[in-house]
Amino acid sequence: MIVQGIVNPHLNSLLCRVRHTNSVVIADAAFPYWPMIETVDISLIKGIPTVLQVLAAIRPNFKIGEIFMAQEFKETNTRKTQSAFAQACAGVTMTFEPHLEFKQRVPKAIGLIRTGDTTAYGNMILVSV
Repeated sequence: MIVQGIVNPHLNSLLCRVRHTNSVVIADAAFPYWPMIETVDISLIKGIPTVLQVLAAIRPNFKIGEIFMAQEFKETNTRKTQSAFAQACAGVTMTFEPHLEFKQRVPKAIGLIRTGDTTAYGNMILVSV
């Protein structure tokens, strides 16, 4: 029995299939459904869990080489929100690109983790090392 770390079996299964240079998406509650990739929906209510809570749970056992986010995130969120995301991603290269380009990366991901987050453009694509 797992006693620490991620205990959600579906989420563990998804993460265990990510290999070198593969990616996984952590998405907000309103992110579109992508029928061609596996989705692990862990949303509970609006705001729970957040993208940053999921990222914090994943980071101890997931080697992230780069994180992609939409450029619009910087244009629509407060400095406080931007700072929280920057701190959560510390030590990892962050690339911001137009949202339409960001969404073109999604179908190439191993899977998508849907959260209850409501942060505008707070979605991220984690690329493994």
